[in-house]
Amino acid sequence: MNTRSTCYSLPIRTPSLDRWLNLAMTTERTYPNAPDIAADDYVVVGIATCFIKDDGEVHEVKVAEPIPSAALETILKGIPTSYNMAYGTQIGSLVAGEHVSLPSDFPAETQLCDDFVFRAIAATRTYKARPQAQSYIPAGTMRSDFHFSTERKRVLNSERIIKTEDNVKQHAYTHEVL
Repeated sequence: MNTRSTCYSLPIRTPSLDRWLNLAMTTERTYPNAPDIAADDYVVVGIATCFIKDDGEVHEVKVAEPIPSAALETILKGIPTSYNMAYGTQIGSLVAGEHVSLPSDFPAETQLCDDFVFRAIAATRTYKARPQAQSYIPAGTMRSDFHFSTERKRVLNSERIIKTEDNVKQHAYTHEVL
């Protein structure tokens, strides 16, 4: 029978360790589910023109959505987009807990996208990973020189109904080893 005892040593207290411990104990987490996000971290929120289908009619709605850095870079290259404006800001000015307050420059009829807080935190992480993207729309400014197009409508409440006729006919030997 092996009776080994294990001895664990405590770390030596140093001034840098003390500073770290004080910081860790006194820092209030703004976003408990996202400890890596601080209130002053950068994010972009855009206004997208979307559509809702209701009784066979299509209605236009303005939706505020966080825009990740890769999507912003693509939009700025000139591809058609449903975003007609975007605003660079700090996440703390938009999200406080689960409460969301949009910039005063946004139209009054603007609605929030689904899971706005979750998506805002995710978009914020993309700007932390790619800080050079923050220069496209500096914090506190708005940009609207996008290639805005509603040719391909974003219908928010559309349902895809799959029918048997939609199946692609395959050759008899498709799944056979030849």
